[in-house]
Amino acid sequence: MKLAVSNIAWPPAERLRIYRLLAAHGIRGLEIAPGLFLPGSARPFAPSEAELAAALAETQAAGLELVSMQSLLFGVEGAALFGEAGERARFREGLRAAITLAGRLGIPNLVFGSPRQRVIPADMDPAEAEAVALATFGELGEAAREAGTRLGIEFNPAAYGTNFLTTLEEADAFVTRLGHPAVTLILDLGAMHMNGAFAGIAGAVAAVRAPISHVHVSEPDLAPAPASAGAAATALAALARKGYAGWHSIEMKPPPDPGPAVLEAAIGRLLRAAGMAEGKAGAA
Repeated sequence: MKLAVSNIAWPPAERLRIYRLLAAHGIRGLEIAPGLFLPGSARPFAPSEAELAAALAETQAAGLELVSMQSLLFGVEGAALFGEAGERARFREGLRAAITLAGRLGIPNLVFGSPRQRVIPADMDPAEAEAVALATFGELGEAAREAGTRLGIEFNPAAYGTNFLTTLEEADAFVTRLGHPAVTLILDLGAMHMNGAFAGIAGAVAAVRAPISHVHVSEPDLAPAPASAGAAATALAALARKGYAGWHSIEMKPPPDPGPAVLEAAIGRLLRAAGMAEGKAGAA
């Protein structure tokens, strides 16, 4: 099973220590937020070749592979999927910059979350909102295809401040309706918990029609994840039965001191969950 951790789980100053920790536990995947991966760059979404080479040398020394990118609109002001013309343009430009960076780094997956940049205004007709979203992600999907990557749509619970694609079923239906080969679905376990849907995750995963390109092993409000190896194993086993062979990435906020110990414990639970899931999937 392919296991990863997102770099939002530690401050950039701790990265080399954490890279060694990941390597020591056999974790080979690294998901990045560009602003944290390239903390010294004035333009983390358009870094110089020297800046990229220095950052990649650090990850390669630890045997880490860059597998996904998140926080795609970090630092982009005034971007809104359903906003005025200028806001929509900044939305597209911001995501195109992220797609270009993923292409330069050979990252196969991007996670589009950005809940506050995808709020449907109260006065916008739902049919108009759907048309805007389909056209926008059709265009961005083509940019992703040309860059050799995929743009994954993550459902974000309403509690995170959005009203567009807040459930797995809604995101699945949208991606299926769009039907672009480079626009995929992100499964976020924390969002399933927040939506009160985790108990039915096995059936929900089995019912998904869109291709899943990445999985976030997370908890509500990005608490240390997974909280329970057993619960995570249920989700991982369902994904294995579905035929999912991609990366399962811990997504959590930096914990208070002692941070590395908290992260190490979370990694231990994920490793146990992976082992349990392989047994459950094989027995099914």
